[in-house]
Amino acid sequence: MRYLICCFVFLTVLSCKKDVKKEAVMDNVLKTGTYRATLKVQDGTFLPFNFEVKSPKSLQIFNADEVIDVDEIEYRNDSVFITTPVFEGYIAAAFDGEQLKGSFIKESLDRIVPFSAELNNNKRFEIQQDATQNVSGIWETVFSKGVPEDEYMAKGIFKQEGQKVTGTFRTTTGDYRYLEGVMDGNTVKLSTFDGAHAFLFTATVTDSTMEGTFYSGNHWKEPFIAKRNPTYELPSANELTFLKEGYDSIDFTFPNTSNELVSLKDERFKDKVVIVQIMGTWCPNCLDESKYYADFYKKNKDKNIEFIALAFEYAKDKATAFSRIERLQSKIGIDYPILLAQYGTSSKTKAQEKLPMLNHVLSYPTSIFIDKKGKVRKIHTGFNGPATGEKYTEFKAEFESFVAELLNEGKP
Repeated sequence: MRYLICCFVFLTVLSCKKDVKKEAVMDNVLKTGTYRATLKVQDGTFLPFNFEVKSPKSLQIFNADEVIDVDEIEYRNDSVFITTPVFEGYIAAAFDGEQLKGSFIKESLDRIVPFSAELNNNKRFEIQQDATQNVSGIWETVFSKGVPEDEYMAKGIFKQEGQKVTGTFRTTTGDYRYLEGVMDGNTVKLSTFDGAHAFLFTATVTDSTMEGTFYSGNHWKEPFIAKRNPTYELPSANELTFLKEGYDSIDFTFPNTSNELVSLKDERFKDKVVIVQIMGTWCPNCLDESKYYADFYKKNKDKNIEFIALAFEYAKDKATAFSRIERLQSKIGIDYPILLAQYGTSSKTKAQEKLPMLNHVLSYPTSIFIDKKGKVRKIHTGFNGPATGEKYTEFKAEFESFVAELLNEGKP
C-alpha cells in the first residue's frame, strides 16, 4: 500500500505541473508569507485553514488561539513534504507558481485528501453576506440523531465577534479542537486542521436552532442539530467508565519502546499513586493531555507519584508503532513510560479486551487513578483540552486536588 500511495503522490505531483520551462530545483522552496490552504472533503466542499511560512524550513498553522509550529519540511526535486509535529499525517505537494497542489496523506489508514494552497491569502472562509445571526453561547447538540450506534450528545461553546466565530464542540470523549470560522449570512462555517484531524462544520443558524453537517476529512460525514441551552451540561466524565463487579484494581503487562515487558506490579509503582493513561499517538486530545501530564510529572516526580501510558496504535506493524511512541516522547518531553498495548487497530472494543476489568474503553484518552494500595479510585473518560477554556481550567484544578488527596492518604 505504501508503494501505491507513493505512486499516487508522484502522479499527482506530475499532473500539477504547468507546461512551462522548469525552474531550477533550488527555486522550488516555500516562499515566506501567509497561505490559504484547502482540503477537498465530500459533497464538493472544501475545508480551509491558514499557515504562515517563516522560512523554507519552518511554518506555523493557525486554528483560533492554537499555533502549531512545524519544522519537519523536506524538499525533493520540485515537491515539498510537510509533516506536522507528533502525528503521522503529512502534506505532499508540487510547486505551481505561488501555489501548492498535492495531497494530505495518512498512510496507516490509506487516506488521501486533495490539498492546495495559495500564497498571500489570509482569509480562512470566503464571505458572501453580512452576518444575520449570532452563534455566541451554549448549544445542546446531537450528532447523527436517530442513527443506532452513531448518535451522541455534544455541547457547543461559541463566541462571535462581527463575522468571526471561534469555539468548539465538547463530547463525553473529548473536544473537537480549536474551531475557527465565520458567520456568512445565516450560515456558520468552522474548521480546524492539526495534522491528525481535518474537521469542517457547516450549519444553518436561527436565533435558537442550528442544523448542519460535520465532515472529517473526505472519509466521514454526519448530520447534527442543536438548540440554545445556556444551562446544558454533559454527563460527568468520572461516571462513564468503571470497573466491572468483582474488581477493585487493574493489571496489565505490555512492552516499552525497548521491547521490555513492564507491569503495574513492578517495584517502580509499588506503594505509589499511579495514573494510568489510555491513549494513542494519533489522538489530538491525548496529545493535549500528555503535554499536561508530562509537565505535571516533571514538577512532582519526587512526591511518590508515577504515570504510565498505554498506547493503542493503528500503525500496521510493531516497529512503526514504537517509532511513533518515541517521536511523541521526544517531541513533548515525556519522562514516564509509554507501553505498546495494541497495534494494527485503534478499535475500542479490541482495547477493552486488553483491559477486561473495565466496563468498556469509551474514549481515547481515559485516565485511571490508582491509590498507594493499588486500588482504583477514579476513572476519568476523555479530556477537556485548552480549546474548552473554563473546562480545561476546571479539569486541572480537579486533577491536582484529587492527586494531592491520594498522596496525603496514610500520612501521619
